[in-house]
Amino acid sequence: MNIRVVIVDDEPLARLAVKVRLAQRGAFELVGEFGDGDSAYEGIMALKPDLVFVDVEMPGKSGLDMLAALPPAQRPMAILLTAYEGFALQAFELAALDYLLKPVDDERFDEALDRAQQAFPYRCQSRAAAPAAPAMRSFSVRVGSRTVLVPVADVERIEADGDYASLHANGKTWLVRERLHNLAMQLDPRQFHRVHRSSIVRLDMITELRSLTNRDAMLRLRDGSVLRASRSYMPALTEALQQLNTKTDS
Repeated sequence: MNIRVVIVDDEPLARLAVKVRLAQRGAFELVGEFGDGDSAYEGIMALKPDLVFVDVEMPGKSGLDMLAALPPAQRPMAILLTAYEGFALQAFELAALDYLLKPVDDERFDEALDRAQQAFPYRCQSRAAAPAAPAMRSFSVRVGSRTVLVPVADVERIEADGDYASLHANGKTWLVRERLHNLAMQLDPRQFHRVHRSSIVRLDMITELRSLTNRDAMLRLRDGSVLRASRSYMPALTEALQQLNTKTDS
């Protein structure tokens, strides 16, 4: 069953960019596109799409206003598109699936589509759907002729290394034959977060976040290592850290 998609953006070129990328993924079917919030509201109510790409800021009714106006039971999965970072909290209040900063690179776009495909089966079931698949608990690492199990709880950060990924845990580095993108889909998002196309960090390892002028950030970890966080990942990372701090304080 294809995932039926609507695009809402007041810029024709932005809509075209989404359409071109969607055309490369056979699991997605474009069923409508709209250039303003009012017509999008009417179109979504009529078409009942599974997924909507929504530009946050548009003349008249904004993308967020349009989503908020939809009855929750008829609100599709949403991927927000924006040139600004300040809408992360509202995005999560509306249970947006992802939050992409323009210009969106191909890898982040593909990640958002992967997330939609993962969520789609549960959306097709009742609201009391089956629980999500459990996150992985350990990594199987080949060391010569042995297989070593590295507990996920011991891993502090993961870095891309071509077709492999480097696990950093308790002062040791382990190499696993798995792309970083695949690992990100298997890890518990309440504990681990992708901060760059080449790195994943365990949230409770972050001790300092310093914003840079280009909207990226520098992260300092408990072990003293420093990583760069890309601006594309900052809204979701900031929200995840806020949730972690709230849970710690309670």
